[in-house]
Amino acid sequence: MALEPPSTLRPVIVLDDDLFLEHVAPDEHPERAARLLAVRQGVAVAAHALGTTYIKVPFGDADETQLGRVHDDSYVESLGHLAGRSGFLDSDTFVSRSSVAAARRAAGSAVALVQALSSGQARVGFALPRPPGHHALADRAMGFCLLNNVAVAAAQARSQGYERVLVLDWDVHHGNGTEAIFYDDPSVLFVSLHQFPNYPGTGALTDVGRGEGRGATVNLPLPKGGTDAVYAAAFERVVLPIVEQFGPTFTLVSCGFDAHERDPLAEMRLSAAGFGAMTRSLLERLPDACPLGVVLEGGYDLTALTDSSEAVARALFGEAAPASPDEAVAEELGAEHLAALLEIERAQSSFWKLA
Repeated sequence: MALEPPSTLRPVIVLDDDLFLEHVAPDEHPERAARLLAVRQGVAVAAHALGTTYIKVPFGDADETQLGRVHDDSYVESLGHLAGRSGFLDSDTFVSRSSVAAARRAAGSAVALVQALSSGQARVGFALPRPPGHHALADRAMGFCLLNNVAVAAAQARSQGYERVLVLDWDVHHGNGTEAIFYDDPSVLFVSLHQFPNYPGTGALTDVGRGEGRGATVNLPLPKGGTDAVYAAAFERVVLPIVEQFGPTFTLVSCGFDAHERDPLAEMRLSAAGFGAMTRSLLERLPDACPLGVVLEGGYDLTALTDSSEAVARALFGEAAPASPDEAVAEELGAEHLAALLEIERAQSSFWKLA
């Protein structure tokens, strides 16, 4: 018999599908099925430790209308022609026999996440799609990504009447696909914290949106070596003040775990606890009625994936923050990271009020 969760915990929706495991990576490719197993383990450990369970929501594939809001019809059609085939689409993006099916189901998980949260089943949810999505452009695959899951989710939220959608991307790689899709759109605020320079080379602090969308793209390019303290300072000084001024009615997180200190594809130094802290601080500052949907992106060390997804899940369930040393964040920051934050503040000061 399942334990009744403590009254202080929140219900959490989780969207997952074994079809995601059938996106089979070539030998030695970092975006492999074991990543999903590691994340599943982290979420399960969190639920067990808190004496609760999560709500598993069934879902199907994203349909043509849902995909067509963010992807060119010709691209969706061309992707369909790759079903059942195997090979590389570029130097690092591959398909196996079931990859197209997995990608459509992955985008479907993002749609279902929005639908479930908007129906009131829970305020928070965690979708575990694979392949990941935030590098996928409107017209092509890129960076391990075939369809842009979080962009599909954001467009779904807009179609359901949510006026202001926040997409917060803390994957260590800039979410260039998501940025490009919404670059002109003032109703979708895209905020990205990423190592810079790094793949894919985009995400400069001067990239702030275009036309009516100017100011609705917020890039925080951070030098390598960023710690929990650096990310906490970025949140307090830039991210959270902007989120509060924007007043999102629906929030999505592109949740990559590759800023973790163990990750082999980047040079940041976040701990698992750092991901939990970002999740908690975001929840604390969102409007009470604003749903939060977390969508899995990158992260390539299995231990880091398990530990970090556990930390995020604990925060989503509503576990209180663990005790931490009473030290001033600013005192822990090096000169390079402080300078970067000051530059970011200056770049955003034309659009947002920052202290």
